[in-house]
Amino acid sequence: MMVDSTLAQVGKNLSEAMRILEDGQGELEAGPERRRFSRTSIPGPLQGDGQDVATILHLVHNLIHEEEEEEERPSQHRMQNVGEQGHMALLGHSLAAYISVLDRERLRKLTTRILSDTTLWLCRLFRYENASAYFHEDDRDGLVKVCRLVIHARYEEYASEGYAVLSSKQPVIYQSASGRPGLGQHLCSQLGLPLSSLCTVPCNTIFGSQHQMDVALLDKLIKEDVEAGKLPLLLIANAGTPGAGHTDKLGRLKDLCDQYSMWLHVEGVNLATLALGQASSAITAANRSDSMTLTPGQWLGLPAVTAVTLYRHEDPALSLAAGLTSSQPVAKLRALPLWLSLQYLGHNGIVQKIRHATALSQQLLQKLKTLASIKTSDVLETEISFVEALSMVEDELSSPVVLFKFSQEMSAASSGGSVEGYCAGEKEVLDAFNRWLGEQLVQLVPTSGVDVVELEDEGTCVRFSPLLTSAVLGTQQGDVEELVERLSELVPMMSSTVCLRQDFREETHRHAPSLMYIEELSWPGLGAVRYEPRAEGMDECRRKQELEKISAELLKKLQELDTDIIFCTGPEFGTEEHCIFVGMVTEDVDVSELVDTIASLGRDIEESGRLLENMTEVVRKGILEAELQLQKANEEKLMEEGLMRQLPLVGSVLNWFSPVQSSIKGRTFNLAAGSLDSTEVTYSTKAQAGRLSLQDTTTSSSKRVPGQRLFRRSGPGSDSFSETSSIGQAEEITREGSTTLSSSIHPPASPPAPEEDSHSASDAVQEKVPESSVPVDTQVEAEVSSEERQPEGQEVEQSRR
Repeated sequence: MMVDSTLAQVGKNLSEAMRILEDGQGELEAGPERRRFSRTSIPGPLQGDGQDVATILHLVHNLIHEEEEEEERPSQHRMQNVGEQGHMALLGHSLAAYISVLDRERLRKLTTRILSDTTLWLCRLFRYENASAYFHEDDRDGLVKVCRLVIHARYEEYASEGYAVLSSKQPVIYQSASGRPGLGQHLCSQLGLPLSSLCTVPCNTIFGSQHQMDVALLDKLIKEDVEAGKLPLLLIANAGTPGAGHTDKLGRLKDLCDQYSMWLHVEGVNLATLALGQASSAITAANRSDSMTLTPGQWLGLPAVTAVTLYRHEDPALSLAAGLTSSQPVAKLRALPLWLSLQYLGHNGIVQKIRHATALSQQLLQKLKTLASIKTSDVLETEISFVEALSMVEDELSSPVVLFKFSQEMSAASSGGSVEGYCAGEKEVLDAFNRWLGEQLVQLVPTSGVDVVELEDEGTCVRFSPLLTSAVLGTQQGDVEELVERLSELVPMMSSTVCLRQDFREETHRHAPSLMYIEELSWPGLGAVRYEPRAEGMDECRRKQELEKISAELLKKLQELDTDIIFCTGPEFGTEEHCIFVGMVTEDVDVSELVDTIASLGRDIEESGRLLENMTEVVRKGILEAELQLQKANEEKLMEEGLMRQLPLVGSVLNWFSPVQSSIKGRTFNLAAGSLDSTEVTYSTKAQAGRLSLQDTTTSSSKRVPGQRLFRRSGPGSDSFSETSSIGQAEEITREGSTTLSSSIHPPASPPAPEEDSHSASDAVQEKVPESSVPVDTQVEAEVSSEERQPEGQEVEQSRR
């Protein structure tokens, strides 16, 4: 078969261009020197000699991946890999430019054929016979042109008098409260109508779906407008609302429009199911409408393909005046990419893609019915599922949109205590949890195409609309299975976190005033706390600096703990400052131990900071006291051993025949307490006495099973311990038992018992002394011991001084 060489070259150039643009790794592997000379962020002058096609395409590639090259790492937002049908759509844009240079007669015949073929295929495919088609880039532009057509039809003098004829009888456009946000305002702006010409019809409140237009109320509003001398012009109905995917009662709405001579326009994602053999009765009623807007590019995964508005009107002059048709053949070439793509897919391929998307939604819907704490919708305020509610209202089981959210009664979830005033923000808390759930699912299963939507009545929900995403992302049944599996992992964690939020609040109040509970309803986690340092003698500026310093150090230490719990500074634009936000937790978390650890760590950090501030004075006083005690000890030694043993020669002979065991020992300086202690216990036990506090603080840690993480209650519900975690925990316990003064230890997993509180707090603080203070301690102790080991003659001189 003969093919025009120019057409073949167009296809070849397109393939080469796609190969260069889709190659996202070749240029990234180039060295930094090459990237340094290929910066494209700074505009430059147009080169005089021009560049070849390959150079220009590489420039486009560099502009696309410029951010990745600057960061020297691949970006997570890669170009979507278009399939063969996508290549056909892109080829259509290239061919449209080539065809536009043909002679006028050949261009007219070709564009007429392309337009008529595409219109016929779409009308038969979506069961909308005897209609015309308008192809447009903006999916709202078709409705604007249809409104202009209806104005021309209802106001006969509009073409000559213009907007002056509208003042005699103001037109009214009706839309649903669940429709696209901003759609009505866009219509008024484009048509030059006042906002008073827009009437928003509320949805059902008692019977039926809360996302369906209230037909009875619409009838009442139309009657009021007619009595007020206005002209009901057009009604915008939904076959799949943007948020929940519900379909209005199109049959009743069409009867109402016929009664008042109104135009009925339908739009929505559910119109795609008209291509299926078993479309629901609620959707097939759309065939009676006067116009409908289709978005086949989204449904079939076709990039840069125009939207299509199918309409029925017999007057071509009015269609031309409204802009729905054009006398310019080039304008008809907008249908060329879709014309090529529809031929490439064929009727069976198109139906298969739509059927695959609806099957994915049904698969997910059936799986969600088995998950606890997951509701698929709040259509009715009763204890029935979303599917049962839709069965009672309309035959909506084939809707390709699935809406679900996490829901749990927080007042009943608490393990005890008063929750008065806590349930007031229950909806806001659940919205934050569902927002977190949606974000996690997007990260864990990106090919699922789920997103987060905000609905007026249900709040924050997660939406799965495969008709809009599956063709582009390549969603398969395995992705839905993985989505449900991830849900089954996240939902128990969310449920346990909701149950423990009140316990966390009460435990924090128990540690007041050192810990302050922060009421942050928008935080999806256990809660937020702030450690409040003692502010005696501090001004407000100094107190804020101390609070900021302690909070930063406390967060750092909490993040270093061996636990699965996430600690962070909270939302980026939060109202509270210097807080510790605790993330999601599992059911085996000991909240009391968690809060005690936060309080203990904060207290240790505060005391360590105060110790460093007073270090100079403490060391100076300690050295003076050490000198006095050593002088006193030397005098006591002189009285005990006698004068004869102090003589150089005689003393050596006496010590040879009759050695004397001296009871004088050295001194150890406790930096935390600022006191001197005898080293007798150290020499007898071969360990410093202060280490006893370490055993006390690690009592709860040593009771943990090897491999068990912090804040976990031991029991059958705890996590199974892997070999790696067990070894790591054993090494940690050994390291804690043998740590020296200069090392830092993990915080106590639980607070000391009441009888253990009698121990000096300085012993615990001594374990937390920073390494910068250790040389002072070592130097003081070495000085004391060295003086003890001096020869007897020098000791006498020391004592006399």
